[in-house]
Formats: sequence, C-alpha cells, structure tokens
Amino acid sequence: MVIASDGITTAGAAFGHVDLALAVVRSSSPAVADLVTRYLVVDERPSQSLYAIPSALAQSDPTVSAFERWVRERLSEPISNPQAAKAIGVSERTLQRAVQRTLGIAPIRFIQDLRIERASHLLRTTEQSMETISGKVGSKHPTTLRVLLRERTGKTTAALRGV
Repeated sequence: MVIASDGITTAGAAFGHVDLALAVVRSSSPAVADLVTRYLVVDERPSQSLYAIPSALAQSDPTVSAFERWVRERLSEPISNPQAAKAIGVSERTLQRAVQRTLGIAPIRFIQDLRIERASHLLRTTEQSMETISGKVGSKHPTTLRVLLRERTGKTTAALRGV
C-alpha cells in the first residue's frame, strides 16, 4: 500500500518498502521506475489501499462502522445520507461529521469508494458484463461506472479484468 498526500508518501504492509521506493522513483521518472521493476523482477501489484484503509478506519468509529455495514448490504440500491442516517439511528449531521472525522471524506464519497471496490472485485473475479456489474453496485449507467473506475483506480475496465 502506498499513500501519497500533501507531499508525503508512506507505505505499509509486506514489501511496502519496495512499493514506497518505486513510488518515489515513479514520481520523478516513470520510465526509470519501470526499468527498476524489471531489474528487480517486481511485478505490478494492485494497490490494496482502496480496500483496506477505509474499512480499517471505519472500524474505529461505531457510527462509521454501522454506516459501512448498512451501505455494503445495499450497494445495488440508491442510497441517500438521510436514509442511511435514519437506518443507523443518528442524525444526518452526526453521520457526516463521523465519516469526515474518521475517513476524511464525505459520506457520498465513501459510498462511491465502496461501489468502486465492489466493481473492481467483480471485474477481476468474474466474467460479468459491465451492465450487470453496474446494476450490482448501484450505478445506473455502465459508462458512468467506467469513468468513475478510471478516475479512482487509474485503470481501464480491461486492465482491471487483467486483459
């Protein structure tokens, strides 16, 4: 896992030091980073931060944890902040504050992150069409999901499938 924010780059997990070193090199020269990966025989590993960090952080706050569970059970449905807050027994403002304080993002962004996580997983592990996957993650249009996947992961749907 490599996380870059406000000019600081950190890494964690097994072999995080290799990922960190490559991220630092890549920020200056992607070509040199590619050369180093070939010499070190380091394969491209997908970032796990998209999955691990929000979920791990969510567990540190009971409101955010309840929100995450509730959202995951309804990813295919339209979800609103007022509806979610009511379902987990807090005010909408309390939900917004808890998610912002714990994750540093708005609740709607967290919902999108969970949808992207699920869509990425389905792309990697199934042969389902984008139309089917879109429906399973609550996206009305496959094209919108493709754009969001590209923005958030930096990869096309074909790359996420490993094609």
